[in-house]
Amino acid sequence: MTIKEAQDTVDEWIKTVGVRYFNELTNMAILTEEVGELARIMARRYGEQSEKESDKSKDLGDEMADVLWVLICLANQTGIDLTEAFQKNLDKKNVRDATRHKDNEKLR
Repeated sequence: MTIKEAQDTVDEWIKTVGVRYFNELTNMAILTEEVGELARIMARRYGEQSEKESDKSKDLGDEMADVLWVLICLANQTGIDLTEAFQKNLDKKNVRDATRHKDNEKLR
């Protein structure tokens, strides 16, 4: 699935099953909540916190997909073409960071 197809799929689902988009501020709060859930699993599974028994069954991919879903909702609501935005962002990084990481002593 391309990013465009994902945006179209989410839009179709929202309009047929979800009835309508939550407003942008509500979706921003939901995105923050979803990122927090992902952060909790990452911190406990890969960080130094001990993982609670209830967290062990959490699907990391599903939590990442929740974040992506809400991000796509926000893009759709605000008229952002994520394919175009991502390409521009990648182009910016390729210019700005062309040697930045290679020259970073901390990464060696």
